[in-house]
This record gives sequence, structure tokens and C-alpha cells, in this order.
Amino acid sequence: MNRPHGWTDYQERLGRVTAYIHDHLADPLDLQTLAEVAHLSPFHWHRVYQALHGESVADTVRRLRLHRATGYLANTVLAVAQIAPKCGYPNAQSFTRAFRSAYGMGPAQYRAQGGHTLFQGPQAQPEAAGYRVQVRSVARVTLAGVVHKGSYMLVGKAFQTAYTRMAAQGLVQPDTRWLAVYEDDPFAVPEAQLRSRAGLSLPPGANVQAPLQSFELGGCTCAVLRHRGPYATMRAAYHWLYGRWLVESGYRTADAPVFEEYLNNPRDTAPADLLTDIFLPLGP
Repeated sequence: MNRPHGWTDYQERLGRVTAYIHDHLADPLDLQTLAEVAHLSPFHWHRVYQALHGESVADTVRRLRLHRATGYLANTVLAVAQIAPKCGYPNAQSFTRAFRSAYGMGPAQYRAQGGHTLFQGPQAQPEAAGYRVQVRSVARVTLAGVVHKGSYMLVGKAFQTAYTRMAAQGLVQPDTRWLAVYEDDPFAVPEAQLRSRAGLSLPPGANVQAPLQSFELGGCTCAVLRHRGPYATMRAAYHWLYGRWLVESGYRTADAPVFEEYLNNPRDTAPADLLTDIFLPLGP
């Protein structure tokens, strides 16, 4: 007799789907292929996915592809025609339509006028746009997560793995927090060797099972910058935080890596409204 599909089993199966999507964003992704990845009936699996994830597969694919695209637009000089196939679009025209629908402007305009431009150039004045750095004591938080090695742009895959495993262990709660720590400088370390860790906060007294690992963040004084906008365009904010605010502030950094907390959900939040706190640990 086959073992019945429980909630945990479905989470694990659909976790394979989201991992596959992250790894194949440049490839055609049809429902039949993804049903095979999930090892579920093509007649029903998509309804299960939407019920558990709160968005359709098409919405997930579109969101992740455009997330990747914002990174290329903000952080590279690749032409729009080169970016389109890297993000799963057959040509620049279809990519531009999808991008404009999600971001309210075309890719070229976004590259020139997107929120990342507030932090760029010698005349950058993000304070005028409401960006403020707070220096404050940050409470320690215990998390369960997984290690990610490679591009920081792909840390979302690690988050999905952590969420799936924590949900399977009954550890996800309404007030669960989502944080990631970034251990290497992407300008000094080859992309394939970058180390990060994505985690979700643990309820008091909870124990985790492999492959999850528990770790702690905070418990120190930090400079905290709240960033509004797509995750992929925060590189310019980091440049400003380190290259201008830090050197003018009189503070020095602690021997601890920078970390981030994601304050709202990209599945139901417009890219321009995503909120992220960037925590830069400071020394005495």
C-alpha cells in the first residue's frame, strides 16, 4: 500500500519544484515538466502548489525571472537584448512588456532611473529620499537555515529550502522572521565561492533536524539601513553605506559579517515596496 500524501510530503515535493525553477529560469518551464519534478499528477499538483504557496507557478516564475533581471540592469552593462534570454524571455520585446507590467517602466528607464541610482555617483543623496542610518543595539535572534554557496542573487533558493524544512518540522509561525548573513565581499571573492546562510527564526526551545542548522545573528550594535525596493538592486546601497556613511561616521566595523532581514513578502508585495533592513555590525 502506498503511503498517503501528508502535508509534509507535499511540502517536500513542491520544494523540489521551486528549487528546479531557481536553477532553470533561463529555460522553458511548462506545467508538465514541473509535475514530473514534483512526482505528482499533472491534473492536480498546480492547485496544491497555489494553495500552499499563495501564488501560481506562473507568478513564481515571472517574479523570479524579473528579480534576476533587476540585478542585471542595476549591476551590469549587459544590453537588454542580452538580459532577456538569461531571464527566460525569447526576445527583448517580450521581456520589456513583462518588465514594464511589473515595474511601471521599461528596462532601459529602470537602469537609468531605478531606486539604485539614488546611491550612485559622487552627488548621491539617499537621505533626501528618506534613507536614514540608525545606530542601535540589535537583539540576538536564533535561526534555523541552510548554507548557500554561490551568487548572492540566488540566496532565495536557500530560503525556500529552509522554509520547506521548517514547515515540515512544524516550526513556521505567523511571526517567523527571515534573515540572511553574507560572509564574503562579492567584489573580492569569486562569485562561485561566495558564502551566505539563509534562515528563519526559531520558536523558543525548538530543536532542528538536519539538513537545517541553527545559528545566531545580532546581539551587538549595528548601523541599520532600511532599504525600499527590489532585493537585487541593493548593491548600490551597500556601496553608499560603506563608502560614504561609514567613513564619515567615525564608527568602525566589528569582526562580524553584514546581515539582512526581509520585512515583507515578495509574493504579495510590489517590487518597489519591498523592505529590507541591512545590519552592519559596529565595533566599540
